[in-house]
Amino acid sequence: MPHPVVSPLRFARALHGRTQSGLSLIVVLLILVVVSILGVAGIQISVLGERATRNDRDIQIAWQGAEAGLMDAQLDMQGQYAASLPADNVQQRVKLFKRDAPDITALGAGCGSTAATRGLCLSIPGVAPDWLTADFTDTGASASTVAFGTYTGRSFTAGTTGLQPATPPRYIMELVEDPAYAGMASQTAKRYIYRITSMGTGPNANTRVVVQITYRK
Repeated sequence: MPHPVVSPLRFARALHGRTQSGLSLIVVLLILVVVSILGVAGIQISVLGERATRNDRDIQIAWQGAEAGLMDAQLDMQGQYAASLPADNVQQRVKLFKRDAPDITALGAGCGSTAATRGLCLSIPGVAPDWLTADFTDTGASASTVAFGTYTGRSFTAGTTGLQPATPPRYIMELVEDPAYAGMASQTAKRYIYRITSMGTGPNANTRVVVQITYRK
């Protein structure tokens, strides 16, 4: 039985059609790969944006807490104490906040450790500031920092529920010799300014903001 004869022209057309189909498949696959990469990149950008927004929110909450700590420290210095605070503690604290020659004998070197001197530190020239070495995360009885409301009796909402600081702010106050009265030999002639440092936390306790002011009475 004779075989059909395929002309060279028809054979070339058939082969060309197969080649075009193969190229189309490769092009479609490349397009799918590019679209997949763009989709994954878009998801990653969205996740990073959400994380950045959350971090910014946590920092703002921590910053507001730290600012509240500064305000509480200033009320402490102004003598606006809680009614439940023992009178002896109040009297000793008032002496430490006198504008003219505050009684710093109760402090000694470094920070106070009694119920009346908690959070108060005497800055020593040439020594690293206490706010750099203080542990603001320490909430124990021997902590050198003060929790919000300890002396003023004010309340601060904190916890792990909702968008609120994980912990109340804590602050430390350092008595620093006033440069305007530097060189005074007599202790009674010296004047002090107060460096207040406060740390607040965000909803995540690892998000912390530290703010500082210098207060002159």
